[in-house]
Amino acid sequence: MDTNLALLLLFAPFAGFLFNVFFGKKLSRNAAGTLGTVAVAVSFGVTLSFFLQVVNTGEPIMVNLFEWMRLANFSVDFGFQLDQLSLLWLMFVTGIGTLIHMYSISYMHDDENIHKFFAYLNLFVFFMITLVMGSNLLIMFIGWEGVGLCSYLLIGFWYKNQEYNDAAKKAFIMNRIGDLGFLIGIFIIGYLFHSLDYVQIKSMIDNGWDVNASLLGIAALCLFIGACGKSAQIPLYTWLPDAMAGPTPVSALIHAATMVTAGIFMITRMNFLFNLTPDVQSIIAIVGAVTSLVAASIGLVQNDIKKVLAYSTVSQLGLMFLALGLGAYEIAVFHVITHAFFKACLFLGSGSVIHALHGEQDMRNMGGLRKVMKITFATFLISTLAISGLPPFSGFFSKDEILMTAYHHNPVLWVIGSVASIMTAFYMFRLLYLTFYKDFRGTEEQKHHLHESPSLITIPLIVLAILALVGGAISLPGNSWLNHYLAPVMAAPAHHHELDSTTYMLMGIAVVGAFIGIGIAYFKYIKNGAVPAPDGKQTGIVKVLYNKYYVDEIYMAVIVKPIYAIGSFFKNVTEAAISGLVFGLGWAANMLGAEGKTIQNGSVGFYLFVFVAGICSIIGYIFLAK
Repeated sequence: MDTNLALLLLFAPFAGFLFNVFFGKKLSRNAAGTLGTVAVAVSFGVTLSFFLQVVNTGEPIMVNLFEWMRLANFSVDFGFQLDQLSLLWLMFVTGIGTLIHMYSISYMHDDENIHKFFAYLNLFVFFMITLVMGSNLLIMFIGWEGVGLCSYLLIGFWYKNQEYNDAAKKAFIMNRIGDLGFLIGIFIIGYLFHSLDYVQIKSMIDNGWDVNASLLGIAALCLFIGACGKSAQIPLYTWLPDAMAGPTPVSALIHAATMVTAGIFMITRMNFLFNLTPDVQSIIAIVGAVTSLVAASIGLVQNDIKKVLAYSTVSQLGLMFLALGLGAYEIAVFHVITHAFFKACLFLGSGSVIHALHGEQDMRNMGGLRKVMKITFATFLISTLAISGLPPFSGFFSKDEILMTAYHHNPVLWVIGSVASIMTAFYMFRLLYLTFYKDFRGTEEQKHHLHESPSLITIPLIVLAILALVGGAISLPGNSWLNHYLAPVMAAPAHHHELDSTTYMLMGIAVVGAFIGIGIAYFKYIKNGAVPAPDGKQTGIVKVLYNKYYVDEIYMAVIVKPIYAIGSFFKNVTEAAISGLVFGLGWAANMLGAEGKTIQNGSVGFYLFVFVAGICSIIGYIFLAK
């Protein structure tokens, strides 16, 4: 029974993908969307039943389908591991995935390729489920590559725009760089443990398996490189803001439920291995903290509503990696969950705004929308308060746990995380004020057509806003259901922050910091009515931040152009060598032909002479040879 349900959980979205690919064009637009939504909803229903079963029994559900491969003392099974961690992940992947699919029915209704869009969305969820459900690193790698493929298909979905195609290629190539690191890490782990199975590796480590510490450190670092690609950490983060080229539901799915959470999931899944490599953990924490600060600073001055949210995601992921690097895996998972709630709501809310403004994404051309888009505004406000870290919203509890952990481990990292959090509060309220407050700054035609989005868009927003409001209850300070729930899959004891004077002090500092960020945004954009300068008018540090520290330009100059130059050189050399050989042989054949033609003069006497000379030569050679 468990096997059949596990297969249903996995293959329901895949069936939706196949149906829409082959028959979607014959269906109505709503039918194609409804089919795709129901497929993911089925997976959510099965996940929920498994989740309740594991909560009650505390025992993971292991499904082993068959032995996939065997090489000497190394074997890999094709199986699924439905334990506390994977089921928690599947809950928000399929749950939020269902809401995003429902939203897309209305959002993408007028697109001529809506059936293809839902096919890709279903395939995306299928590969993410594969990544999370697999019982070993090789199955995870299948899902890992699959979500990379789907991100390419969906970011470049509107392929008639060349910029969108370039963004899709950028995401695909940067992820391949990280994936190479991940694959090398998998090979090293297979070599060290003769297994890629999570349970077996954990058991071997627990039983004192003799392992080469240097190789293990390299393996952990390679896995982290893979996580940097998928979860957009320095230096492999620049693809994620460009991924905004895809339709808004894609942005929500990538940022909240699927692809970018894969790196966090992988490191948390392998927590027993990373605990043995403290140096790599330190690197993870530092990279996470720096990424959080750098992305937040860029977000301060962006004017595209989706770009602000994209840099916000990179920054929040940085905080999650900070927690992972400090060994606080369950706190990182907590922030993944709360972030999934409020970030999905924010992206879908931005999509509602873009939908009402017929494609406008520049906040300089918005304003005053709270009067006509009351549901969108209310849900956006709740999620903005959550990401800004104000109590009692969910983001306050998860972000506060990360900062408290950093404070106890490394005060410098705590300062970096706190500054990034203050910046977050500023740029999120800057976004809120520019979009929803003051007077409308768009065209008269846009103003005339302003309206609240239909219920298929607003219902998911309301559900996600409620989750963003109450989601923090799963892990309250001193009383964490989540820590207790995840204890069986964590190698080290959970981090408990008791309600003492230090905890209250840190909470107070975090809340004051958030209010400082909100206050600065209020005085600048509400009190003074400031509007960001037009493109090309930025100066000083604002210009540097607006141009994202020129990182893309640096990558282009230092990496891309030299590679193009090397490629062009070898292309020319190769072409010269090949063409020289081919044309040289052709020239030689032509010369021989031309000379041969002079001998063929039609003189029978000359032919007889050559014939006799040839016979004499052959006879002479035979006699001499004897």
